[in-house]
Amino acid sequence: MAGITTSAGRTAGGLRRILGVGFGLAVIVGSTLGIGILRSPGEVAGQLQLPWAIIAAWLLGGLYTLLGASCLAELGTMVPQAGGYFVYARRAFGDWVGFAVGWTDWITYCAVLAYVSIGMSEFLGELIPSAAGATRPVAIGLLVGFVGLQWAGVRVSSWFQEWTTALKCLAFLVLVVAALALSGGVPGAPPGASAPPPDLHRSIQALEAVIITYAGWQSALYFTEEDRDPTRNLPRAMIGGVIAVIVIYVLVNVALLAVVPVPELAVAKLPAAAAAQHLLGGRGAEIITVLSIISLPPLLNAIMMIGTRILYALGRDGLTWSVTAEVNRSGTPGVATLATTAVAIALIATGTFQRLIAIVSIFLAVNYAVCCLALVALRAREPATPRPYRAWAYPGSAATVIAGALAFLVAAAVGDTTSALWAVGLLAVGLVGYAAIWRPR
Repeated sequence: MAGITTSAGRTAGGLRRILGVGFGLAVIVGSTLGIGILRSPGEVAGQLQLPWAIIAAWLLGGLYTLLGASCLAELGTMVPQAGGYFVYARRAFGDWVGFAVGWTDWITYCAVLAYVSIGMSEFLGELIPSAAGATRPVAIGLLVGFVGLQWAGVRVSSWFQEWTTALKCLAFLVLVVAALALSGGVPGAPPGASAPPPDLHRSIQALEAVIITYAGWQSALYFTEEDRDPTRNLPRAMIGGVIAVIVIYVLVNVALLAVVPVPELAVAKLPAAAAAQHLLGGRGAEIITVLSIISLPPLLNAIMMIGTRILYALGRDGLTWSVTAEVNRSGTPGVATLATTAVAIALIATGTFQRLIAIVSIFLAVNYAVCCLALVALRAREPATPRPYRAWAYPGSAATVIAGALAFLVAAAVGDTTSALWAVGLLAVGLVGYAAIWRPR
């Protein structure tokens, strides 16, 4: 049975149970804090205009995320198995729904892996002109390098995750302190007395942008089977990680508002670069490029590890080829790592990841809603199952999270119908493959 520890310190599935709360915090903060917070404040400011409303939106989005973290921490401690969303969907709704969630979740992380690799390659090209004309080859080379890191073992990759995340947090805090110190802590110029309070439509759009920037908070769920004490460590990592991100996001926005006038912030495509230019002149853009590069390695490492665990769990539970559940001596699901990387490289080489990125938000919203519904279903069907951690304020918290996820899904589908249709098509391809190939076996 998955989750049972053997005498060799491995679970019955072959994974090594060596991770702790430090890795949980690192994987959540490392996969959440990144380019989004360097870009999204401009979009949010453009919708809301008022400094107090901007800060309120980031706090409200953080509190919503915190409710989601509490709900899913209950599932993670109840079923501490590798695979994340897939595990809970299958437990609650059976193989078909479980496969659908696992398949789309894996495709999501393959696409994000390709996207982040391209992004890191582009940032490197800005600092190293000779690499600017070879974006895709450099991206593939970076990806292969991270495969080598995974092959060194879960202990090495977890150590890398913890230290690079710590460096990333330090870099963001230095940016905040420098902005506040050099600006004298004076808020940016207000939008003017004529600026009206944001209407409901603009407020919702701003909140959607904020919540997307919090994506990544669920990352620790995928590693519960490798945690030494998931019933204790997972809630600490989930709640602590989200709180840490909320604090950093609010501080970054306070710093931006102290440096950049709101009208300028509202039209800035990269608000952090605008702030750096205000403080440091022409070298500001280079500093933000360096900060962006620092933010990407822990994200890339975390995404690769997560995608690998999803495919591993699908293979182990018989919903795809069982070979993907093989684990090497260092604790890495080797075949799953190679398969995930191969798909990401194909997406980079063909450029098809650009279409998939538009679909990712739809898959994320659907799978999030399904897992929150799984919490409700399992509470009703398995009331006696041990739950080392229980969601705050249930059922109100679950209802709030589900309503938010469904509202976001509807908005995403209406706003980008083409991507929604592509999402349905990709789901159909996976289900046909499952029905024709894997389920009969």
